[in-house]
Amino acid sequence: MLSTKLLQFQTVTFKITFIRSDTNLNSEFMIAVHCLVYLNHVPGNMANSEQLADNICANAARIRKVMRMLKKNGLISTKEGINGGYIFKHNPKDVTLGDIYELTSTNSLSSNWRSGDIDKDCTISSGIGDVMTDIFIEGDKHYKLFLDQLSIQDVIDKLFK
Repeated sequence: MLSTKLLQFQTVTFKITFIRSDTNLNSEFMIAVHCLVYLNHVPGNMANSEQLADNICANAARIRKVMRMLKKNGLISTKEGINGGYIFKHNPKDVTLGDIYELTSTNSLSSNWRSGDIDKDCTISSGIGDVMTDIFIEGDKHYKLFLDQLSIQDVIDKLFK
């Protein structure tokens, strides 16, 4: 399923197409944002991986992988034991989507695959890979700046408006 969004940043407008898939490079970003919003909403700001997996509709192992990364970077803490779980440690106004993007999806607009062949005797074939890489890098910078303007609280506000 394709979802196309037009994003505006100052005088630059660009279109980004997101492809929904379990292998999508944005899936960890989506899981992380969903977890933080959910943790902020539940009593005690705490839930275990099974509760999170049920709400997110994802495998608990995937949730735990993302939560380890969030814990390593100081966004959540854990409480061990039978009544334990993950705890969101911050004010949702202080955590931006750009912060989450930087942890999970930096350079997601770039591609590991390049068209053309640098050794071909053709300006287009030998040069397009570098040109497209530069375009993707610039686009990623603008995307990060856009996400820096949105916080977890903004997501919560949009959900409960």
